[in-house]
Amino acid sequence: ISVCGCWSLVWWLKGCPCSVFGIEKGYAMTQEHKLNDQQEDVSQAGASWNQSLGKRGEDVAVGFLERRGYEILERNWKCPFGEADIIARDGDDVVFIEVKTRTGVAKGLPEDAVTKEKRSRYEKIAASYSLNIEGYDTPIRFDVIAIVVIENKRALLRHHVNAFGCGD
Repeated sequence: ISVCGCWSLVWWLKGCPCSVFGIEKGYAMTQEHKLNDQQEDVSQAGASWNQSLGKRGEDVAVGFLERRGYEILERNWKCPFGEADIIARDGDDVVFIEVKTRTGVAKGLPEDAVTKEKRSRYEKIAASYSLNIEGYDTPIRFDVIAIVVIENKRALLRHHVNAFGCGD
């Protein structure tokens, strides 16, 4: 995956009114938002710590995408080939977004975990989902959102737009 996005600082705790500071196009961007109240529900259901971390990362990613005008079509969409974390619309594009969240970088950056096998599986998931898309010539794109939690309240988020394509 090529590096194609700047890091943004995002708030990690549920229900915390906060600002997001991202360096984009040479200027700082500030935006008020609140995270969904449903973030803590996963740990109540007895899910593993990694699943809880992943769900919180996906919730943060959804908020990040919505603030940038993406329309969220599906979350955790499943088919025989696997599961897409987020499927969204960005203009005319249908975007399949893999979210990777880590609490550190000792084992590498989160986006490094999107292996060739995972990219191939996402292509099959997209082919399966495309059966539900009306119309023709709908562009499909594959993005990755990498999140590194830097403390209990904050995380760094990087959005890799068009992170990979068919056959990568």
